[in-house]
Amino acid sequence: MRWSIKIARVAGIEVRLHLTFLLFLAWIGFSYYQLGGAAAATRGVVFLLALFGCVLLHEFGHALAARAFGIRTPDITLLPIGGVARLQRMPDKPWQELVVALAGPLVNVVIAAVLIGLLNQRPSWEPLERLNHPGTGMLAKLAAVNVMLVLFNLIPAFPMDGGRVLRSLLAMVMTYGRATHIAAGIGQALAFVFGFIGLFVNPMLIFIAFFIFLGAQAEASAAHLKDISLGVPVAEAMMTHLVRLPPRATLDDAAEALLRTAQHEFPVVDEAERVLGVLTRDDMIAAFKKHGPHAPVLEFMRRDLPVVSPQDPFEEAFREMQECGCPALPVVDRAGRFVGLITPENVGEMMLVRSLRPPEGRPAWRARPAAN
Repeated sequence: MRWSIKIARVAGIEVRLHLTFLLFLAWIGFSYYQLGGAAAATRGVVFLLALFGCVLLHEFGHALAARAFGIRTPDITLLPIGGVARLQRMPDKPWQELVVALAGPLVNVVIAAVLIGLLNQRPSWEPLERLNHPGTGMLAKLAAVNVMLVLFNLIPAFPMDGGRVLRSLLAMVMTYGRATHIAAGIGQALAFVFGFIGLFVNPMLIFIAFFIFLGAQAEASAAHLKDISLGVPVAEAMMTHLVRLPPRATLDDAAEALLRTAQHEFPVVDEAERVLGVLTRDDMIAAFKKHGPHAPVLEFMRRDLPVVSPQDPFEEAFREMQECGCPALPVVDRAGRFVGLITPENVGEMMLVRSLRPPEGRPAWRARPAAN
């Protein structure tokens, strides 16, 4: 994520801190300082760090549950609004998604139970009502906030865990796409409710409503992609009219190709049409500034990218591109010769075309009979 810095690496997962979090930390410190001086500011900052420690453990709950199903988590980013665990993909089976979704809130349940046990008192909302009061005990506030995190995250709306719980339960009795659309619709309806209430009660609810609405929209779009790509081969989604760069090409040659075409990724192929790598626009520009126009593209292209076949299911190819974080996937035929490229841009164009095309107007490759 942009504007984030790496602060640790735990269990093979990068822990990153968004720079806006530091601004939020400074604002909390200043607010507490106005209430009770330097001592109160110190307690406020320590409490916020402890709170986000709980948020981090929540995200690790998701990540470790996903790892049990063979899904890696490259990084977890802490933001002022919470944490984001970036899973390489969502679980394939609804019950697996249910486990991953519930793992985070369960961590907060355990934390709250331990803190309440240490305090040896009944759960109470009073610490929440006095969060800004310097005299409120830190453990009491942490216990109450963890309970609040559980309830908030279980709201049945994306991108909260409750939205994924709802989607996984619906997917057990209907298709994944329909379950996602229903869950996203419920989330967007709740966003409107929160936004309306926020106009009269608390402006923060408007921000939360906006966050929920965008999260639901993103999940609906991802489900739409999965629906329309079901059964589609790579051959239908790949770009074929491309400028290829030879191994002897320089950055100046690549820059000329960039100006003459709408491409952002350029395959580098040898005389036998075998893929040597892919040069991206961003890598090209960065190298051009540092090394000049005569540097060879071989030094700056992306090597060892996974390759796919035109007959491979597009859904699997797209998942592989997401998992490896690749800017593009080269497509090769059975002889290993380059025939096309899959990029995020042409994936979006494929979605648009297939969503507009009527079912009867789609190519007949799906109904093609086997040759005798």
